[in-house]
Amino acid sequence: MKRLQAICAAMVLSSGAALAQTPFDGDWKADVMTIDHPAKPVTYEFRDGKYTCKTCAVQFQVKTDGKDHKVEGSPYIDTLAVRIIDKNNLEMTGKKGGKVVGKRKVAISVDTNSMTVSYENTWPNGETVKGATAYHRTAYDRSAPHLMSGSWKGIKEERVTDNGLKVSYKSEGKTISMSKPTGVAYKAEFNGADAPVTGDPGLTHVSVKSPKKNALEETYKREGKTVLVQKIETMSDGKRMRVDWIDYLTRTNGSHVLVRH
Repeated sequence: MKRLQAICAAMVLSSGAALAQTPFDGDWKADVMTIDHPAKPVTYEFRDGKYTCKTCAVQFQVKTDGKDHKVEGSPYIDTLAVRIIDKNNLEMTGKKGGKVVGKRKVAISVDTNSMTVSYENTWPNGETVKGATAYHRTAYDRSAPHLMSGSWKGIKEERVTDNGLKVSYKSEGKTISMSKPTGVAYKAEFNGADAPVTGDPGLTHVSVKSPKKNALEETYKREGKTVLVQKIETMSDGKRMRVDWIDYLTRTNGSHVLVRH
């Protein structure tokens, strides 16, 4: 009887080890102070009563008359309104299906070398992420009617609401699930086929690899084309993870650190 109990105990322990959690399991929150913005500047142009984003994933041009104008090719918005308040300030409103999904308030400093972009992004599940990003000017466009015209390098996030910083991972057997308060989620098999992504209009599928025990690589796609790759690696303390990402549409990259929450 004792031998049978020992065998059963060993089987239970073996089964538990096989289903042990990965180092990624749990709730995490990005440390705003660790967000490393892309080295590549963003470039905007204001000319002849029109606004052009030169470095956006989808390049477009709209009038700066404050009215909704059609934007083609973006999975996130189908119209954009740009309203110039004065040479230092302006507002942008993006809509999808007639509903406001993005707002921007742009403020250029008095010395014209700094810019703060306050934003509100509303996701399909209704969650709105609010924050502000600080930029430093890298190039002027002195002939333009608005001071935003030119090139800017992101420096830091001034603020971000928690729902834009949190992410959760959960492993179960050969699969791993990811979810965010914004509704973005997936459930994929390690080293398996592409799995569907829900809640993000710009991402349709993901494949997940684990090249080593403490590393995870997420390859996000839209319509079969790779658009974003995230390489995640847990740190030695088990309480932090470094995320390095590459955006293949804008050809930019950056990083940040997630802290176990």
